[in-house]
Parts: sequence; C-alpha cells; structure tokens
Amino acid sequence: MNLDLDTAAAEWLAAKAVEADAVKRRRKIEDHILSLLGVPDTLEGTANSETDGGYKIKLVGRLNRKVNPDLVQEIAAENGLEEHLPNLFRWKPEINAAAWKAAPSSVTATLAGAITTTPGRPSFAIEKDD
Repeated sequence: MNLDLDTAAAEWLAAKAVEADAVKRRRKIEDHILSLLGVPDTLEGTANSETDGGYKIKLVGRLNRKVNPDLVQEIAAENGLEEHLPNLFRWKPEINAAAWKAAPSSVTATLAGAITTTPGRPSFAIEKDD
C-alpha cells in the first residue's frame, strides 16, 4: 500500500463508515431472523433451525452475568457459605493501573514476576476537521 498519511487517514475513515453500516445492517437482519424464529431473549445454549431453501441456522445464546464480589462475599458470610465461593466463582485479580504506577518501585518490582504483559492491538480514533 503506497498512500500518504492524509490519504491513509481518509481511507481509514471511509472504511470505518462502511464497516459501521455493515455491522448495523447485519444486526438488523439478525434481529429479524430471531423474530422470525421466535427465539426468546433468554436463550442460553444452542438452537438450530433449517429453512425450506436449505439454509442451516445455528444460534448460540448467552446470558451475561456480573458478580458483585463484595456482596456475594457478604451474603456467603451471613449464610455460612464461604467454603462454596472458590468452587462457584473465579476470583480474577486485575491491575489497578493508576495505583500500580503510583506505588513504590520496591513493591511493584517484587510483584511484577506474577504479571505477564503482552502488546495489544492499538486502537485508532481519526477525525477530520471540517
């Protein structure tokens, strides 16, 4: 690809617009298919369907669950269920980036051996001044 930076930025904006339109259209079609099949919002697991025209449609429904860790620990303690927590829940430590950066290097250097860092894909935001 041999584009100057302005042309590349303009092409990126155009591609993002096409991508957003395609995603919007695909989701609208998916919602229509769900209504045609009568699939409930609460589908969890797999549902398969075949059309008269030979299309096989596989739907995988997921329910997102978020746990309030403080509340679940409080409820477990009140009901004597603490021993069940390690089996029923995963406890995932995450770095508090601001606190990590502010902590003394003697602390972070010691704990750094327990952390694996890998590069992620950069995110882009490009705007054109009108």
